[in-house]
Amino acid sequence: MNTDKLSKRLETVAKYIPRDSTFADIGSDHAYLPCYMVKRNAVRFAIAGEVVDGPYQSAIKQVKQEGLTSKISVRKGNGLEVVETNEVDCITIAGMGGALIASILENGRDKLKNVQRLVLQPNISAVSIREWLLRNNWTLVAEEILEEDGKIYEILVAEKGDSSALYETREESAILFGPFLMKERNDAFVKKWNLEKKNWQRILAQLEAAPESEENIQKRKELQQKITLVDEVNKS
Repeated sequence: MNTDKLSKRLETVAKYIPRDSTFADIGSDHAYLPCYMVKRNAVRFAIAGEVVDGPYQSAIKQVKQEGLTSKISVRKGNGLEVVETNEVDCITIAGMGGALIASILENGRDKLKNVQRLVLQPNISAVSIREWLLRNNWTLVAEEILEEDGKIYEILVAEKGDSSALYETREESAILFGPFLMKERNDAFVKKWNLEKKNWQRILAQLEAAPESEENIQKRKELQQKITLVDEVNKS
């Protein structure tokens, strides 16, 4: 992967960044995504944000090598600290856990007032992001799920608005699986949830062999409910 050829997952993120927008890529690593977008004249300006010094220095080096320092600002800071209010139209966060992405959005809520779009790619726990979006008046406008190098990734695209209509029926399933993804049910979706189901069944078997306790009873109940949801979505 480089600034001319992104990974499949980052290419998918890139296609949802509005043309001629300004955007901030949080956790930008080598700033591949900002460089890719600017080199194609797809955006007017980009911010590459990093909290860890090593990736921050790598991003600075990459942007300088590409001669893009006038169009890409590399900044060091935690989450949305690197963004000024009203500075960008779009925020991308890719390659982190869903709970961490949700916490970054929560901690930076004051920076989101005039942001028009979020493009989020969690490695795990996309449900944490859907729950945050629902609570904070952001609505999903698109979702994708794909497999690359043996790993399965979800991309969530959100804009300001009431999302309750997405979850009016089968709310628990829609939040867990994604309202768009559970309708499409492509090969990556089926593979992901069949693997999750097998893992839950394995854990459930261990819990059933363990001593009885309130905690174990509750965990078994939660796992059984999730397994049932997978069976239901696969049948629908």
